[in-house]
Amino acid sequence: MPKKQVILIVDDDPNNFDVIEGLLYKYDYKLFYTSSGKSALAQIDSIKPDLILLDVMMPEMNGMEVCQIVKEKKEWQCIPIIMVTALNDKNDLAQCLEMGADDFISKPVNGIELAARVQSMLRIKSQYDSLQEMLKLREEMTSIIVHDLRNPLTNIILCAGILKMPNLSQEVYRQKLEEINNSGDVLNNQIDTLLQMAKIQSGKLVLAYKETNLNDLLNSELNNFQNIAQSRNIDLVLNIPDRVKSFSLDSQLIRRVLQNLLSNAVKFSPENSKVICALNYPDNDSFEIKIIDSGKTISDEQKELIFEKYQIGESVKGVKQIGLGLSFCKMAIEAHNGTIRVENNPEGRGNVFIISI
Repeated sequence: MPKKQVILIVDDDPNNFDVIEGLLYKYDYKLFYTSSGKSALAQIDSIKPDLILLDVMMPEMNGMEVCQIVKEKKEWQCIPIIMVTALNDKNDLAQCLEMGADDFISKPVNGIELAARVQSMLRIKSQYDSLQEMLKLREEMTSIIVHDLRNPLTNIILCAGILKMPNLSQEVYRQKLEEINNSGDVLNNQIDTLLQMAKIQSGKLVLAYKETNLNDLLNSELNNFQNIAQSRNIDLVLNIPDRVKSFSLDSQLIRRVLQNLLSNAVKFSPENSKVICALNYPDNDSFEIKIIDSGKTISDEQKELIFEKYQIGESVKGVKQIGLGLSFCKMAIEAHNGTIRVENNPEGRGNVFIISI
């Protein structure tokens, strides 16, 4: 449910508040009233208004002084202010704007004009808030992506340093070469994911369709995860129909989607558990793939968020990580005019990721 937009009305005459409340009642705003400039300044941090309707002529501290203070404070200057004034002199109106007012409306207040100006200012505030949130998320995302890219790179550098040491046994030499190779693959996959997501979003990715045997594709990907699954005593199960069907797909994109989902399923399932990959054909022109894990059940709230590009979650070790893998899966499947969703595992703990194309 969207949050109600908050309007702070500052006027020394309570009758004026009643008038404005009556004119705006049908718009479902959350209205707060205060009768002085000092009181308004004291309440801004707690009320967090999306808009201030500010009377110009008030005792002790007039509206222009209040406006100037609000606009000079960094935390408040993004709050739009509409001055409500009985002044008609152009110099007075110009002074309101010089103090930082975003708009003004004359008394007696016209209901249609008030609604239009309020809606306009709230729309601008909403766009500003959305932009600020996006910038904040991008900063976090950039920091975490750099961290995620640095981990395999650091491992490559450390292993390369060890390989320079004298008198290494063949076994250690082989292990470090394998670690370098694995870290290089991780790094390459992360960069590829970012590049492909950018291409999909910009519409520049051209899908390389070809007839793809899904039975073979799923068999191949499960085999790739057998070693890591066995190391954690996780049973990988493949349920596929006897009949073989092929579909026109970008097999590399679908393969990467499966790699993401299987990697998560194995990573988040506890030891001595089971991960199931199931394929079925609802009809002749569609297929459904289910990846069923035994990990922590995803909450209903998180189900709505995990496919978002900048969703940040916790890894198995509690380290923050950016939700690009599942976002990539969503983009890749939607590029095939398909859908991806997550449901609770009906057999108990865990989740079911369902691809439908």
